[in-house]
Amino acid sequence: MYVAYDAAVATVTEARPDARRVVVVLTAAVLLLTVFYYFGRPGFYGSSGLSNWFEARIGGRLAEYPGVLAYAYWGFTSVVMRVLVPLGVVVWVIGARPGDFGFRVRGTLRHAWPYLAAYLVMVPVLVWASSLDSFESYYPFYRRAADGGVAFWVYEGGYALQFLGVEAFFRGFLLFGLAPVLGRWPAIAVMVVPYTMIHFGKPMPEAFAAIVAGFFLGWLALRSRSFVPGMFLHVAVAVTMDLLVISRIG
Repeated sequence: MYVAYDAAVATVTEARPDARRVVVVLTAAVLLLTVFYYFGRPGFYGSSGLSNWFEARIGGRLAEYPGVLAYAYWGFTSVVMRVLVPLGVVVWVIGARPGDFGFRVRGTLRHAWPYLAAYLVMVPVLVWASSLDSFESYYPFYRRAADGGVAFWVYEGGYALQFLGVEAFFRGFLLFGLAPVLGRWPAIAVMVVPYTMIHFGKPMPEAFAAIVAGFFLGWLALRSRSFVPGMFLHVAVAVTMDLLVISRIG
């Protein structure tokens, strides 16, 4: 029975080369998500001893803000695991061009207006959300970013790089990897599942909003053939939330 099943699967895979693309993309995605969860986040940086090693050597003004380099580490690992490694899979395993997976800038400016409109719509929502205790106690992740100066810029720089990884991975590698085979909306729906799950543990309204945002940003990415504008929108929304909360807590 199992032999017959395996043979049938092999026959389908050989008859549809695109099925290999789906297997490669989803397998790479789940491996990278798992590795990033355990080794790429700020918590690992703090618990692994990397913090003591780096901060003892860098010193300077950063020594006044213990833990801030965890967010620079977060941004760095996000770029490596969510941008560079997927790019390697695209080029050397799938044999495609980066531009076919949303890694493109040319021609995206004419698609900027819906992203700008989305940001303007989000501003009053962010003002309201920042007044809620669940958001005020959660953002910014590094509380001493409110001190400004070095602490703020190192934290926000790592935070922004992290969003480059988020958009390149979910609205780039995963979405464009699946869309030619599954179709536009099925691919977006598949992408939204893990994207929403990385918001578990955040304030509940944000987790539910991630479902809507995932579909919206996925549609826009396929429409513009790029995840880059979505990255700028994501960074703008996140930094605005941080600034609103900082202005409230002083």
